Amino acid sequence: MTNPILHKKKYLAAVLTGCFFMWACENDINEVRDLGRKKASVEEGRNIQSFLSMNGKMRARLTAPLLLRYQGDSAKKAEFPNSLHVDFFNDSLKIESQLNAKYGRYLENENKVFLRDNVVAFNIKGDSLFCEELYWDQTLEKFYTSKKVTIIKDFGRSRYSGLDGMTCKQDLSGLTIFNMNNTGSYAFIPDSTASTKPATPMVPLPADTTKKKK
Repeated sequence: MTNPILHKKKYLAAVLTGCFFMWACENDINEVRDLGRKKASVEEGRNIQSFLSMNGKMRARLTAPLLLRYQGDSAKKAEFPNSLHVDFFNDSLKIESQLNAKYGRYLENENKVFLRDNVVAFNIKGDSLFCEELYWDQTLEKFYTSKKVTIIKDFGRSRYSGLDGMTCKQDLSGLTIFNMNNTGSYAFIPDSTASTKPATPMVPLPADTTKKKK
């Protein structure tokens, strides 16, 4: 026969224990919520000028009106929310190409810069690159994107349009265009029969002049 007093004590202990765990769980949830509300501290810098060197030689100079550096973030990132400009130098420390974008994000762990919004790059040879998103790999000294890109070469004498992006060196050499769109692409072909005419009218660029993604 069950002792009613003993049964009552067990029931009371179970209720108290249950209340304890409910309180503990409630406390843990609040702590988690508080952690979720915490914001990473942000360091702010203005009129930034930063230099990149490779093998003891200066390779690039980055300038930006505003830098936001996030502390305590596992990604270790820094943002340039109000545009940035980069000058790239050759071995003689002369500017060989330049880069502009309205927004940039530096990923320290990957040593890469992600750029977006009116990204434009150009070199002293008259080649230009236009796209909405671009990655700059500082280690490999390369640009690449999987988004639509437009390349203009030799001061406008030829134009390439890549639907699936491209890769190239940061001086815009070694260009590879993926899935080139012939519509809107062209090249000026010199007319050898008339020295007074610099070029014939625009003609479509042959598809085999650039590489396509397999």
